[in-house]
Amino acid sequence: MRTSAPISDIKIDTPPPETTSAKRRPRQPWVWGQIQISIFLLSISGLLTVAIIASLYLLAALNLPDISSMADYQPNATSLIFDKDNETIGWAFTENRRLANIEEMPKLLTKAFIAAEDARFFQHQGVDTLSIVRALIHNIRSGGKQGASTITQQVARSLLLSPEKTYTRKIKEAILAYRIDKFLSKNEILHIYLNQIYLGEGTYGVGAAAQTYFGKTLKNLTLAEISILAGLPQAPSRYSPFKHFERAKARQAYVLNRMAEDGYITPTAARNAYRDPLLWATQAGPPDAAGYFVQQVKNYIATTYGRDVLNQGGLTIRTTIDLNLQRNAVSAIQQGVAQWKIRQPTGGPPPQSALICIEIGSGRVLALVGGTDFKSSQFNRATQARRQPGSSFKPIIYAAALEKGYTPNSIIDDSPVEFKTGPTIWRPKNYNGKFNGPTSLRNALIHSNNIVTIKLLQAVGTKPAIKFAQDLGINSPLSPNLSLALGSSVVSLAELTAAYGVFANNGQYQAPQFIDSIIDRNGKVLEKAANTPRQAIDERVAYQITYLLKGVIAEGTGRKAQGIPFSAGKTGTTDDNIDAWFVGYTPRLATGVWMGYDKLQSLGKKETGGQATAPTWLAFMNGATDYQATNDFRVPEGITFVPIGNEHRDTNLEQEDNAATTDSSQGNLSSGQQGNNENNLGEYPEDSEAAYEGNEQL
Repeated sequence: MRTSAPISDIKIDTPPPETTSAKRRPRQPWVWGQIQISIFLLSISGLLTVAIIASLYLLAALNLPDISSMADYQPNATSLIFDKDNETIGWAFTENRRLANIEEMPKLLTKAFIAAEDARFFQHQGVDTLSIVRALIHNIRSGGKQGASTITQQVARSLLLSPEKTYTRKIKEAILAYRIDKFLSKNEILHIYLNQIYLGEGTYGVGAAAQTYFGKTLKNLTLAEISILAGLPQAPSRYSPFKHFERAKARQAYVLNRMAEDGYITPTAARNAYRDPLLWATQAGPPDAAGYFVQQVKNYIATTYGRDVLNQGGLTIRTTIDLNLQRNAVSAIQQGVAQWKIRQPTGGPPPQSALICIEIGSGRVLALVGGTDFKSSQFNRATQARRQPGSSFKPIIYAAALEKGYTPNSIIDDSPVEFKTGPTIWRPKNYNGKFNGPTSLRNALIHSNNIVTIKLLQAVGTKPAIKFAQDLGINSPLSPNLSLALGSSVVSLAELTAAYGVFANNGQYQAPQFIDSIIDRNGKVLEKAANTPRQAIDERVAYQITYLLKGVIAEGTGRKAQGIPFSAGKTGTTDDNIDAWFVGYTPRLATGVWMGYDKLQSLGKKETGGQATAPTWLAFMNGATDYQATNDFRVPEGITFVPIGNEHRDTNLEQEDNAATTDSSQGNLSSGQQGNNENNLGEYPEDSEAAYEGNEQL
């Protein structure tokens, strides 16, 4: 059996002592243990960190948005509205964005944003690790919060993620950025970024920002302007040149320095750009003069295509408005109301007034004023309001009679008449309270005779007259009673003016057109105006009415509209001077003017159509110099002029030598009588009971 030697007998070879000036401290066993424990804990911590990061990654990677839709980038875009000369007059949007292709953008623009936001954009794969490390070191040293998001990350955040600031979202953002970088080209990513990014003042993308800040298209931007825009993404409100100019200039300097450092521009160019003066856009919105017209166009598109298409579809809407003529219309309306204030110094608040001008033949609406101030009231009194037209409706009744066979020199007895209206009796009168006896149609219309018009409607019949009015484009419901002759049924200024356009256009009706074309963001034509007139009435009837209405201006109630060559028109005034109208036309333009209060009240004593609206019509037409007619209305075949004898007239009227009539040798317009014979009105039709108790005025 082997026995152990005593400890003292064992010799342990030890190395010779070290020849050092200090003695080695004996190793402390507990220190080494701490080191081992620390290493173990660090290892565990590292593993846990990796596990946590992996878990967060897996969690973030779950249910990530699909990026395939980005291949067809279709953001909300501003719809632009242009006048006939391609000048912008309005827009509609939920996000003010004007889409621009990357090829349309100046090279310096894309370089400026890259230099300011993501210098290594073309080198990294969606996430820039070097920038992340640099930002981390900077933040540790300075205690700041320097960001490190690439342009691709900003695209991912803007299009696919919520704005919440969490680590999970940052991880999602990085994953998506990496995937986007593999899915899209760098130019496609830049295209999305520069159209998507918010740049302050309610603008999205560089196209809208260029217009908002400088009133320019992208191709016209200077380097100084580009560097201002490129400084905005980091904090659009903080660096807004409108609100914080000094901060904006400091940020501009940063952008220019970065561009120079990256070799995009020279230091000299950077300095010069910084010193260049900046001229800001002076117009923050569309022209005030076109407010009612623009709203009319928007309402039509929203109704026809949907409000989302209007506000988000990036439509190009080309309209018919002549902006110079529109400004002239606004001026004429303001002048007319100002004259009313002079005539009615104690008349209280001023009334509203409206005007519409339609081009003969095409139906294009060249000017539209729906009220005295669009900002205070957007209600369009030219297209949306329905008011009694008074005597301005009479030409339609006369035209219906002419179509039935009456002629301008047919004679009607202007004598008292009465109609039973339930328990009461309606006894209509002329404006001056007088009766003139046998009166020609021409003389009756020139002087806005009520009795003759009522008897004409009675002879024609209210239902045929309503059908006739509908053929002229009157779509408002019309009451089938004899007061229709005096304009008791409400109509809009637009439809009545278009109806007068039929008389000017050889009997052809053309619906008012506000829009020439609507094109979507992809260039597809959604709508294009077509000139499709229809023959509404016989052209000979149309000319005869024109002949009669020329007399209204020459010697009748429309004398204050005199001065426009080859013009015809008619006044209209309702009971108690509540509504005043004048609708007139030349061979090139049909223009209607209305004045009144939204709440029915009198305009004041003597505020008739001839007093209140005819001068406004004249002022507008005098300003329409580009549309002055150079030739009179064409006389159609079947019309001839024959002398007529004396007829009973008011003593203050001159003898009329000629009147228009159909040539009997060429046939009548339809069955009926002509010449100087008094027409037999026959029995009252069943629908002759009038509901209108007032007496129509001039």
